[in-house]
Amino acid sequence: MPPKGKKSGAQGKTRHKESARMRGARQKETERFDERRPRDTEEEEDVEEEESSCSELEAGSEEDSSEEESTRITADQLACRLAMFDFNQCDPKRCSGRKLQRHRLIYTQKLGTKFGGLVLSPTGVSTLSPADREFILANGLCVVDCSWNQVEHTPIHRVKAQEHRLLPFLVAANPVNYGKPCRLTCAEAIAAGLYIIGEKPSCELLMSKFKWGANFIELNREALDIYAKCRDSKEIIEKQEEIMQQIDREREELRAKPIDLPPGFSDDEDEEEGEEEEEGH
Repeated sequence: MPPKGKKSGAQGKTRHKESARMRGARQKETERFDERRPRDTEEEEDVEEEESSCSELEAGSEEDSSEEESTRITADQLACRLAMFDFNQCDPKRCSGRKLQRHRLIYTQKLGTKFGGLVLSPTGVSTLSPADREFILANGLCVVDCSWNQVEHTPIHRVKAQEHRLLPFLVAANPVNYGKPCRLTCAEAIAAGLYIIGEKPSCELLMSKFKWGANFIELNREALDIYAKCRDSKEIIEKQEEIMQQIDREREELRAKPIDLPPGFSDDEDEEEGEEEEEGH
């Protein structure tokens, strides 16, 4: 079992500075990744797939039985048991956690009960790292499923687990928050956690259930690979700081870069035309 994270004064200052930079990086990250956004992310999933429900999966038909058998086989390929604390704030047809549940890849942990493994939660005082690997493989990994729009009013204190961890800086690829720092769905969050502890196949299995899943891995591959090579939470924070500093530099370079204007067009000409229009009035 890894030691429980304790927030030192230096670490607290680092997290405060990270929060400010995350907010400042939001617009830059959106511009940076929007060019690579696949066209098929306008809809999270096709209607036919999203409208399937748990009751339909349990209908007992030969086709459903075959699908359940296939799902059970893929679930057995996961590195550890996966769970989620569901606050029922999301649309069930669009919720990524509910979709994983329909595929029998994750189960719901009842609010108020204690999860014996590690939960990715905003109440964590240290960041997930490869040092947590053995504990997670033995006891499981859990995520909090709630709406970003309601997170401030969500009773997170009802999320109980043996260990709580934060995720390092990553960028969302889901259609709702594409390109936004840290605005991950619960499926993205738990997949990222698996990647960081060295369970890349399990991460890819979860993301294969979403049209945008592979793109989440690609957008974050460089950062995920860096995090996966770290020894502990302290090193994760150091690498995260380097990544965010690089984003800051790229943003400044983009601001300083001159805008390419069409031939024959200049700012001076545009200003002169504006003055003539004002005189005409």
